[in-house]
Amino acid sequence: MRPQQMFSRVIPTIATFPPSRKFLTKLLDKQIYQAVVQRNHRHLPQVQQRKYQFMSSMLHASVENLRKGYISKDVVRRLAEVLVDNSFIASVEDPQGKRKSFYEQYGKHPPNFVVISPTQACNLNCTGCYASSSKETSPKLPWSTLVKMVDEVHDKFGSRFVTISGGEPFLYKSEGKTILDLFEKYDDMFFLMYTNGTLITSEMAKKLAKLGNVTPAISVEGFEKETDERRGKGTFSRILKAFENLRNAGLPFAVSATATSKNKDLMLTDEFYDYFLEEQAATFMWLFQFMPIGRGREVFDLVVQPQDRLKLYHKWEYLISEKHYCVADFWNSGLLTDGCIAYGRQGGYIYIDWNGNIMPCVFVPYYVDNIYELHKQGKGLSEALFSKFMKNGRKWQDDYGWENVTNPDNWLMPCSIRDHYENFRKNILTDDAKGEDSEAEAILLDEDYYRMMKAYDDKLERLTKPIWDKYFARKPEKAFEKAL
Repeated sequence: MRPQQMFSRVIPTIATFPPSRKFLTKLLDKQIYQAVVQRNHRHLPQVQQRKYQFMSSMLHASVENLRKGYISKDVVRRLAEVLVDNSFIASVEDPQGKRKSFYEQYGKHPPNFVVISPTQACNLNCTGCYASSSKETSPKLPWSTLVKMVDEVHDKFGSRFVTISGGEPFLYKSEGKTILDLFEKYDDMFFLMYTNGTLITSEMAKKLAKLGNVTPAISVEGFEKETDERRGKGTFSRILKAFENLRNAGLPFAVSATATSKNKDLMLTDEFYDYFLEEQAATFMWLFQFMPIGRGREVFDLVVQPQDRLKLYHKWEYLISEKHYCVADFWNSGLLTDGCIAYGRQGGYIYIDWNGNIMPCVFVPYYVDNIYELHKQGKGLSEALFSKFMKNGRKWQDDYGWENVTNPDNWLMPCSIRDHYENFRKNILTDDAKGEDSEAEAILLDEDYYRMMKAYDDKLERLTKPIWDKYFARKPEKAFEKAL
């Protein structure tokens, strides 16, 4: 039985019968370990160990918050249906044959999910953010376009998982519809929604819990000082109120944080994670690292340097193995996803912004296709997957390890643009690719930017390769023995 199936069948029972909770949790944890680590001889053992630790941490965090009354039984049942059954299991077993049909038509498997930013509008004006504080003039995707894309994800990709980003999704309004209408229309899909949290009132939290197919990930910069410094005075207190509203409604939520040179020391402390995952009862946490899109030394001054990124990697290992906190770091946790998940790879995703531009990743701000133009031609997201730009990215992923998980390259450097910028410029980016904005365009002509990115990657390689080779990489003779 697959780990996802075990989650689907056991978690609702754990929610319904408290006396059996401890026994069933221990049993499920053991079954996950056996399925992910002991019975998997194709993937690298230490890579699988990290996957098990992450899944185990999610299990224990969910059960603990269920025990405390912060996740309701009804929400657990809904999430088991839409997230585990409809999304995780269906993406593998393909009960309706959608993914098989896609493969037969295009010769590749569709991505497992998409990320959509339906609006650039935001009610905050955070320092350095690309989103706009103007609700009236900010670009947004028309409801009809948004629905047409999600229909394609649902009916052609055979996917039941969509991530909503922004701007602030709660400000989305088009043709009389809001983001809640999207969640209600596609009630068999799971939505992960990134939000600043300030609009999650008690009433809104109850609506989300009733829908039961959406989990909000709320952005912070650290504690009150760091968050209010960037997001505006009083923002942190409004976020804490959102946490309280979600706990009262019984809806699990995540915390999303971006590490920079300014706050990385805080993110290396236990205090930071204890506060949000224990005291505030977030079920899981997403960590990102500042991506330098823009010209000038001040942009690179905010980047987490390679030696500190390595410290954050070791912190992540400690958090999932010792603290049993469900934390994933977008770059440092590449082990969990077998490397880069951009470019519409199987198991991965593509990103569509508020202008309809279709990009490989939220952190790769270049595009060839636009959804409006494709729709005019009777095409859609499926065709965007086959631009030379997207295919170049998938070829790099295949060569780097996706097609050779038995002996991949260094997944401690999984990102095609952040960790391999020289290769990205020479072998992935195509002449017909355009920047999402003027800054993304400008850095293509900036020799200093190129030089600084390459220097970053060279140093990161020197720091991480010895760790990868010692603790993860399978020696050729051992791989041969396994094959025998």
